[in-house]
Amino acid sequence: MPPLEEGDLPRRRQVLEKPRFDGWDVGQLQEYIADLKAEIARAEAAIEAGQSHRAAAEAFFRKG
Repeated sequence: MPPLEEGDLPRRRQVLEKPRFDGWDVGQLQEYIADLKAEIARAEAAIEAGQSHRAAAEAFFRKG
């Protein structure tokens, strides 16, 4: 098994800095929201994958 790279290690949850919206136009705000929604979808997919793996492991060990 290859050694773990620094980027492979889980990171602590980061507190997101809340940007100041002063001076942002509607298009910039919409783009920011789209980026946030994409990141939420990515996090939800990671949760679903983790839950799926866990359920499969639990089912495997229950059969024995």
